[in-house]
Amino acid sequence: MERNVIYFEEKGKENTETAIKLAIERAEELGIKSFVIASTYGYTAETFLKLAPKGYNVIVVTHQAGFREKGKIEMSEETKNRLIREGMKIITTTHAFSGIGRCVSKRSGGATPPEIIADTLRLFSQGMKVCVEITIIAADAGLIDMNNEIIAIGGTGRGADTVAVIKPAHSLDFFDLDIKEIVTMPRDK
Repeated sequence: MERNVIYFEEKGKENTETAIKLAIERAEELGIKSFVIASTYGYTAETFLKLAPKGYNVIVVTHQAGFREKGKIEMSEETKNRLIREGMKIITTTHAFSGIGRCVSKRSGGATPPEIIADTLRLFSQGMKVCVEITIIAADAGLIDMNNEIIAIGGTGRGADTVAVIKPAHSLDFFDLDIKEIVTMPRDK
């Protein structure tokens, strides 16, 4: 099989529409029905709503509460409720590659295995780390079919610049996760 990977010259939000259009195109080619989308404030999820036909299983993974400010979730209730009304499922939970492990490493001065995995995925791009992490989160929440590939959409900072086709796995079976294809990725990391 021959496939082109789209490499964006710059990372970031300006790639969001193109990344989502290419994600939808690839999902249609492969018959994939589930998307897992990272969206902190709702911009990427709302862009997906604008561009995608109805009928997909769409899971939106936000930052966990307290990510930027103690006790706060960055996505507004208004945005969250609008996305839910449109049929999206929203997950706000501890990140698979951080949580308690990050706290331990800050105190002990040593990296934990999840942080090493996250840093290794960042060798591709921050968005690739996000794609893998949100897939694990959606799998652990029971919101995706574990027998079928999904399209994960992540990014660097705000918006989307990385799209991957992934065969999901639960966190307990992390090494069974399979990144099948990279659809888009920034060259600038």
